Amino acid sequence: MIKRDDGNEINNNDENMDGSDVFEHRTMAEVEAIAGELTDKVWYNRHQDLKIAIEEGEEECDPQIWKDAEKNARKLEEKYGIENLGPWDDFEWGMINGKLSALRWILGFEWDMLDT
Repeated sequence: MIKRDDGNEINNNDENMDGSDVFEHRTMAEVEAIAGELTDKVWYNRHQDLKIAIEEGEEECDPQIWKDAEKNARKLEEKYGIENLGPWDDFEWGMINGKLSALRWILGFEWDMLDT
């Protein structure tokens, strides 16, 4: 067992010959923060897809719900910068969804739980 500077204890079998860690271990707060960011980015991209479908008449949405969704989309643009919200190619999408799935699994969700 190794006690980290933040007080957390971890079982570490991954050590260098000198006893130092090979891998940097993340705190639960770090895992939760990144999972939250990835969830935001997946939601935003799904929102953009729905926006296109609504504009093309393929989907409908309650006006008040849509107004709130657009407001939330603007908040995410301010938080992350629109340049960091996609669009992504298929490979990048796979990486984002794979990371989110793995982090959520660590947090106790079922494997492949990608609801936003």
